[in-house]
Formats: sequence, C-alpha cells, structure tokens
Amino acid sequence: MRLRVLGNLTGLGQKQFWDTMQKNGWTYLKDAEGVAITPKQLPSSVGLNNFKDDELRSLLYFGRDIGYAAGSVPFQEFYWADWVRTSGAVDLAGWNRDDRASYLNTVERLTRAQTALAPDAVVANGLTASELGALTEWNDGKKPTGGEFGKLSKPYEDAKPGKLAYALEFKQLHGITSAETVGAR
Repeated sequence: MRLRVLGNLTGLGQKQFWDTMQKNGWTYLKDAEGVAITPKQLPSSVGLNNFKDDELRSLLYFGRDIGYAAGSVPFQEFYWADWVRTSGAVDLAGWNRDDRASYLNTVERLTRAQTALAPDAVVANGLTASELGALTEWNDGKKPTGGEFGKLSKPYEDAKPGKLAYALEFKQLHGITSAETVGAR
C-alpha cells in the first residue's frame, strides 16, 4: 500500500481532526455503494478483509489514462464512481464483471462519457471534470487498438497481456466470481 503524508494532525481533538480531514478532502466518507457514513463506520484497520469492493471504483481503475489521468486529487476514482452512480451518463445494464469483452465495452463507454464532459462540468463533491483529470480526448487521441485502451484490451494469451486480462485470469484461477451481471442503475 502506498501512503502519502499530507499533514500532521496529532495535536487535534477527535472532532477537530475529522473536521480538518473533511475540509481538506483527506477522507472519503461513503461506503462501497456510495452511501454516506460517519468516521466511526470506517474500518478500524487496513487490509483487504476490512474493505468491500466498490465495483465502480474497480471499473474506473481500468479507465485510467483512457478517460482520465490519475493522481489529481485524493479519492479521485471514488468521486468518478459517484458521478457514474448519480449522473446516468453511463448505462451499466448488462455489464458482466467476469467477461472480458463486456468489461472492455463498459470501460470504453465510461471513458468516452468522461472525455465528453466539459472541463468545468461538476462531477462530484464540487469537483469539476478538469480537476478530476478528465482527458480532452478519449484514449489520449489514439485509436482503440493503440494507447492505454489498446494495452488494456490485450488478452491473457498475448505476449504482454493487459491488466484487465490479468485481473480476470486471477479471479478465474481462484474461483472468484462477481455476484451477478450489473443491472440497470
């Protein structure tokens, strides 16, 4: 796990600490379904067993450098996930998280919707598409067979498989399946 120290708040009381964290955007107080939570509802320790999978955040991971550039603000993928949940800009009906073609199609639709936004369009939490790293051109202006989308599209059998292929192969090898095909939101 990578960590970046953004400030030292050890001298603050509990309320001041959480007020400062929220004011600075250093915490994300929503669960895996995008429902608001309190600081007391956050996991008490770090580890995969303590966190639920936000399927949209996972989807956005695969959209990096295709629809947006990562690293502009903390919790960037979660804000984009909020946008997907609330905007209706991306139809997720039929998205099968266990099928490579379905997953790639969904990544493409999502990232094309991101790049279609005006730079000043508010995405989530008052942050604009530009502030959240939306690219001005899909796949950075490259053809679907090139750029990051081309890399992502490589099957597991390829000499250099894409990261989606690795993820799906891992799930298959370990008997991990998604609960269901994602329905209309």
